[in-house]
Amino acid sequence: TDIHKRIRRTATSIAEAAGATADVVIDRGYGVTRNGPDLLRQMSSTLETVAGDGFIEATQTTTAEDFSYFANEVPGLFLFLGVASDDPTLVHPNHSPRFYADERALPVGVKALTSLTLDYMLAK
Repeated sequence: TDIHKRIRRTATSIAEAAGATADVVIDRGYGVTRNGPDLLRQMSSTLETVAGDGFIEATQTTTAEDFSYFANEVPGLFLFLGVASDDPTLVHPNHSPRFYADERALPVGVKALTSLTLDYMLAK
């Protein structure tokens, strides 16, 4: 892309000005994580039934997961299960050593995955 060319050119110019060379490696990271649109349409009612008012269909997030590689080959659904505590002192980012999952959310997650599996299999 143009921005990558500009980054390489800038790094090379700075290195040359200092009498050095630059080797720029740009890791493109994970692909975009997208839910299969047909699968999402098919399974949304299941999630609405399980989660009730707690079901929210996010239009876009900045999720970067290896799941995207699988979903590029086979339609999939990437879901979030809200596990934040009601106590704001226990709320920390996912990868924090202080992350705390409120286990009261686990039955909803189990019910959601079980219901999705059964409804999908019954629709086949």
